[in-house]
Amino acid sequence: MARPRTVTDEAILDAALAVMHRGGPEALTFAAVGKAVGLSPATLVQRYPSKEAFLRATLVRAWDQLDALTAEADRAEPVSVEGAIAMLVRMFPTGTGESDYAEGLLILREDMRDPVLRARGMAWGEVLALALGRRLTQDWVDQMRLGRLMASQWQGAQIWWAFSRRGDPAVVIAEELHDWCAVVLRAKAKK
Repeated sequence: MARPRTVTDEAILDAALAVMHRGGPEALTFAAVGKAVGLSPATLVQRYPSKEAFLRATLVRAWDQLDALTAEADRAEPVSVEGAIAMLVRMFPTGTGESDYAEGLLILREDMRDPVLRARGMAWGEVLALALGRRLTQDWVDQMRLGRLMASQWQGAQIWWAFSRRGDPAVVIAEELHDWCAVVLRAKAKK
């Protein structure tokens, strides 16, 4: 008879994500995560047979969390330009230290290397673009295009903030998104 699990897979994967955010993908080891959750590395190997499987499971968990956060933001924020901005500000990782943000970019690199994770990223991008687009225009032809452009601006604003580290990231990024919306939507209205 198998022993009952004392630590859930979710708790293990959340600990693995925390390890990766602190030290990048290279920091993800059975020993480091085992120490964080109080399990032996051998116990973790029984659940995840290789480091690659452990990494993928961890990153699938991260995509699941981002999908849930995006769906919650989509439900909670109004269908307006301000709602689109609020959605994106809500999804910026709060409490992220300077080194943690840079490590997050290394984690994103892992998502781009794995076809399963890359597909998750593409699917999330489409959901996000549509949610944003619905808030930017009633023209269904332009919704996906404007939503994708806004998401791209949001990603760029995060990177520029990460270089400068000036000001509260939520405030700085929201201001840049307001500026972007003012320019783009004003140009669209003139057509």
